[in-house]
Amino acid sequence: MKTTTIDQGKFGTAPVFFTAISTILGAILFLRFGFAVGTLGFWGVIMIILLGHLVTIPTALAISEIATNKRVEGGGEYFIISRSFGLNIGATIGIALYLSQAISVAFYVIAFTEAFDFFFSYLYNTAGIHLPRQAISIPAMLFLSALIIKKGANLGVKALYFVVVILITTLVLFFAGSTGYGQSADFHLANAEMRNMDQFFLVFAIIFPAFTGMTAGVGLSGDLKNPSRSIPVGTIAATLSGMIIYCFIAWKLAGSASVHDLINNQMVMGKVAVAGFLVIPLGLAASTISSALGSVMVAPRTLQALARDKSFPAAWMNRWFAKERPGDKEPVNASLITCSIAMAFVALGDVNAVAMIISMFFMVTYGSLCLISFLNHFGSSPAYRPRFKSRWYISLAGFLAAVWIMFKINTPYAIMAILIMLLLNLYVNAYHKNRKGLVSIFANSIFQLNRNLQVYLQRRSSSKIFAEWRPSAICISKASFQRQNAFKLLNWLAYRYGFGTYLHRIQGYFSKATHQQAQDELIRLVKIVEKDKNYVYLDTIISPSYTSAIAQAIQTPGIAGMENNMVIFEFDKDKPDELPHIIDNFNLVSSGNFDICILGCSRRSVNYNNGIHVWIRSSDNENANLMILLSFIIQGHPHWKNGEIKIFEICKPEDVEERKKELKELIIKGRLPITSSNMEILIKKDKESPKSVINRLSADAGLVIVGLKEESLNHRKEEVFEGYENLGDVLFVNSRHTKSIE
Repeated sequence: MKTTTIDQGKFGTAPVFFTAISTILGAILFLRFGFAVGTLGFWGVIMIILLGHLVTIPTALAISEIATNKRVEGGGEYFIISRSFGLNIGATIGIALYLSQAISVAFYVIAFTEAFDFFFSYLYNTAGIHLPRQAISIPAMLFLSALIIKKGANLGVKALYFVVVILITTLVLFFAGSTGYGQSADFHLANAEMRNMDQFFLVFAIIFPAFTGMTAGVGLSGDLKNPSRSIPVGTIAATLSGMIIYCFIAWKLAGSASVHDLINNQMVMGKVAVAGFLVIPLGLAASTISSALGSVMVAPRTLQALARDKSFPAAWMNRWFAKERPGDKEPVNASLITCSIAMAFVALGDVNAVAMIISMFFMVTYGSLCLISFLNHFGSSPAYRPRFKSRWYISLAGFLAAVWIMFKINTPYAIMAILIMLLLNLYVNAYHKNRKGLVSIFANSIFQLNRNLQVYLQRRSSSKIFAEWRPSAICISKASFQRQNAFKLLNWLAYRYGFGTYLHRIQGYFSKATHQQAQDELIRLVKIVEKDKNYVYLDTIISPSYTSAIAQAIQTPGIAGMENNMVIFEFDKDKPDELPHIIDNFNLVSSGNFDICILGCSRRSVNYNNGIHVWIRSSDNENANLMILLSFIIQGHPHWKNGEIKIFEICKPEDVEERKKELKELIIKGRLPITSSNMEILIKKDKESPKSVINRLSADAGLVIVGLKEESLNHRKEEVFEGYENLGDVLFVNSRHTKSIE
């Protein structure tokens, strides 16, 4: 899906840095950070800062890395996630991210009203008027909305510079200030405290959103002249600057105010700063309005990018959300929606409950960005060539930390956020079914994992890692589009216990024409088998003869990191034209010590409820165990859940009791789901051939398994497979070695 891009970026690196740093040094710094220092002590807060940046620094590095690999277009974090995980997963996270950004605007505007606490207190103390906070927050939100809709990001960025100057001035005056407590306390790092650690994660949940502003500037990606430079420099600089500033603020607060003041006075910074009664409310106002400005600039661009990718179910919604103003390309409609959502929450006046879910969605976003970086490292795609490189272990640590912290902050909210994301993804997949598929980042990672596992298994093969037998079968068929009996058999084997490779044979020499034919027929075959759940690897093989095709196929490696140990042939019982070719190549396959199964395909449908009948004869000493194992493996497929395995053995009268005992011990020892009532020992009669008995007792069976001796095949040829006309599918089994059932 191609995304429309903004032709010419307007901004450099400074807006990225200032948007991020002003969001980092926001409301929580002025209103809640003193409480954190008072509750946990200096070293406790330092631990919170370090733990919080265990997520934010890897995320900043991940964004910087991804942004220098390819151009980050409009939508910032959403663009990165959607182009890495695919549009459907991207839309799921993007919609949640957008709502978090939009509601964050309300969160900052409500916090902005705290700067006027002196005004609300004055009215109440002098006139007894209890003025609601909305008296300030609603006009502020209306003004902010008019500013951003009318003037757009240009004026927003200019206002941001002004606000940042105020914020810096406030911090300078704060560090320049002193208190009587600070002069007498003699605070230094050696006597700094760590206390109330049982409340660590409670305080962490309050403080952590202060560190989450480092990606705010990424949302301006579509308006940047050089995103691959501005995003890394601006984001990393803001993240590291914010961490250092918070450490120094914690040190200043711990040495300047008593524990009582820190915990009970949310404007305690005003007691420390020079002219604090004025500059701290002014700094709070500046920080919160700058954070609101950053969010109200970023959120509409996320919504616009979602709409350009047709993430919403109605075409008119996508067109309307994506619309931009012709002159300055501002997303006016997306800005209008964002401001409306923010206004609704501002009117409510309290977004504490929603703020927790917002934090969870931001954590999901940060974890996703770190995971993208890790998977790109692990996948080792040649197309991933970022100019700035993080390290895979840093990205992995950031992802794991994000998930762990989500649940440590609030497990119910973490579960709620994950459930919302899952439901949202189901909804997106429902109306975008055509966009499902494995995106390259997952495919590359799977390729690498598969490669590493196969190399490992090959190295360990000498140590008998495959002591427990399981089928790794390969099937070659030219009649894939006439019948699917052999494919179904292979799929039953591969469902749970085995592995299967199905090769569709194309007769001819390899050429451009046959290569194209092979690609077309493989696509067609994949579409056919998609109707049922497929557990088999499908491919094509081009060869001028049946023998050369078999010789090629049996030398191909198994898909599971183990060599193929079984070959499956198939023929039409009504038109056994291919039987001579199968017989002629039997010795070729057996020379490679492969177990051989030959499926006689019937045109009648399989009656799964009638189960699997296994017929053992006195000549099947080597084949018997494999026949029983195959019946057990096949029955593991859901198609056979209502069917039973029945074992019939034909033997001489004098061997009946001994064979019955041996068979019963075999079933018990092998813990096979076969009851005694489903085992029947039949006495061999001279007047009735074994084939007649099988035809009579297994006419309605879903699948019949019989043994196949190489000597019989060499002498009797096609006759071995004749005489089973009354049966459905018949599987002839030849085992190279006796399989152990333990």
